[in-house]
Amino acid sequence: MKLTKKQTLALDILENNITNELLFGGGAGGGKTALGCYWQLKRRLKYKNTRGLIGRTVLKTLKETTLVSFFQICKLQDLKSGIHYKYNGQSNQIEFFNGSIILLKDLATYPSDPNFDELGSLEITDAFIDEANQVSTKAKNIVKSRIRFRLDENNIIPKILYTCNPAKNWVYSEFFKPNKENKLEENRKFIQALVNDNPFISNYYRENLLTLDKNSIERLLYGNWDYDSDPSVLCEYDAILDCFTNDHIKPTGEKYISADLAMQGRDKFIAGCWDGLICNIKIDQSISTGKSIENDIKNLMINNHISHSHTIVDSDGLGAYLESYLNNIKTFHGGSKPINKVKDNFKLFEYNNLKSECAFKLAELINKRMIKIICNDEQKEHIIEELGCLKKDNIDNDTSKICIIKKEKMKEIIQRSPDYLDMLLMRMYFELKQEFGF
Repeated sequence: MKLTKKQTLALDILENNITNELLFGGGAGGGKTALGCYWQLKRRLKYKNTRGLIGRTVLKTLKETTLVSFFQICKLQDLKSGIHYKYNGQSNQIEFFNGSIILLKDLATYPSDPNFDELGSLEITDAFIDEANQVSTKAKNIVKSRIRFRLDENNIIPKILYTCNPAKNWVYSEFFKPNKENKLEENRKFIQALVNDNPFISNYYRENLLTLDKNSIERLLYGNWDYDSDPSVLCEYDAILDCFTNDHIKPTGEKYISADLAMQGRDKFIAGCWDGLICNIKIDQSISTGKSIENDIKNLMINNHISHSHTIVDSDGLGAYLESYLNNIKTFHGGSKPINKVKDNFKLFEYNNLKSECAFKLAELINKRMIKIICNDEQKEHIIEELGCLKKDNIDNDTSKICIIKKEKMKEIIQRSPDYLDMLLMRMYFELKQEFGF
């Protein structure tokens, strides 16, 4: 097998005793999948009785793409099925003559297994995650935690290889951005590999990339990680990431609660406690009852010394119920009129409703690095996705009132309800009330 210079550099890193994680890629045609398959094959032959993992979000896609590449690499190495290795399509394993195994794993997040319990009993020696940008942070971290099989006896350290094209999620925040800023941890490496780095690829490959839309050309041909030029997006991506590290934001003692309510189904019950513009997510539940929600909100107010009048919940169904039992709490009516559109006799931007006005205020404070969010890694990933789909609607219409895209459209983008976003933007009700002197 002929290797590119970038692939050779990557293999050197994958064989050292310093680097635990390598992200390779950042464009189409750079030899990402071939590298991962070759590395896995080399490891299994070098270290007998070891276990590697090749993962992707959908097992069917893995078999149709990554596995095909693996068999091609085997052929280039003159390895024959039935002699040097055996593929078992039922158990999704590749078994080698020396006792080593490669496990093929589906890494998608399923409602029936949100904690990836299927991976919980695994013990592996190393892992290759193809198209890693499609895999959740939680899945990636669980795979990492399983790497411990026969390491000491082979005098090797845990290793995981990720390959992907540019994307705005954990691959960006954990690898690309820190590498760009020379802040990447010592045990992590990033190698950008593009089509021009691969002299062995067809001449037509690059020509085909040039026929794509502008954003795809930027991403896949030029490896531009900051490709997203959607003018409708309200929050800058770097500003969204900074929400979780804005340590300059200090508590003010002015405390609030904002909560998006839900009992069961696809929506979640999310509640955040605020001290000034610092939000600590205190409740995150998939299944609740009306009474348990009432008790949880009441306990949040008592334990965090937050008054009823500084507590806001959405008005749909449960909000009206809570208002009857928790006197003087605020209920958020997103479709109601904006708080104010005139200030000092000057006509301000006209919003179509209160929710849009609060959404734009939230985006303003995020872009000014004035909000800090305290949460776990899984919540962080969801919040990043939801703030990323906070977009202005009717962007080309200068005469209509300012509004954000509908919730149904957001659900289409992220395939779930934007419950964290709803919780965050409700807090802006109090900011707007203060801003306009109410």
